[in-house]
Amino acid sequence: MLPTIAMAQVGYDPAHSPYHDLKRGSGMFFRAGYLSGDRGRVPVSQSNGTAFTGGWEITAMGPMTFQASVTYALTDRYVVDPFKDDSVRRTGPFKDDILLIEASMRLNLTGRKTWRNLAPYITAGTGMAISEGSPTDSSGYSFGKKATFTFGAGFRLYATRRINLAFDARAVMWRLRYPPDFKRVSSPDGIPILQVDDPDKDWTVHPLLSFGVGWAF
Repeated sequence: MLPTIAMAQVGYDPAHSPYHDLKRGSGMFFRAGYLSGDRGRVPVSQSNGTAFTGGWEITAMGPMTFQASVTYALTDRYVVDPFKDDSVRRTGPFKDDILLIEASMRLNLTGRKTWRNLAPYITAGTGMAISEGSPTDSSGYSFGKKATFTFGAGFRLYATRRINLAFDARAVMWRLRYPPDFKRVSSPDGIPILQVDDPDKDWTVHPLLSFGVGWAF
């Protein structure tokens, strides 16, 4: 009489597994959201505006994906006039939209798979912020172009293997540079905007929360 052999199954039945492969290759995405954040020690930085993002991505290696994106944010800022008294020198906010151009890497925390159609991730990137440049500032302050650094996290919900819905949360950082007039005594009350020993540069952090849709080719 032959001995009975017990067979055991390890892991998930592939047909019922909560893990599914992500499609490799390239894709595109579109998001809409809101950019907020710190306006700086002197409140002249752009903030508080609806933001629209479009981008392209391509699988790098393993769980890494390279992304290139452009964001246009309908932001505003204040003007601080060093030639007016301290109590009345800030005016605005005034419309001053900003363009963000970014290259980033996305790390999928579930590797090249989804878990129950979800794919959480973290991101890091760098790029440039470009201001529309209005209104004219009598102090000589101009945002101009700034290097940016971005860190974030989010998740994608894959409705199909090609189509996904995404929630994305990022912190965008750039550094302001204040003009010399901010430290000069130019107002009738004799109060400068900044003291002589205050830093001329100031990092600001801007949360960017957005929702969107993506398509993998």
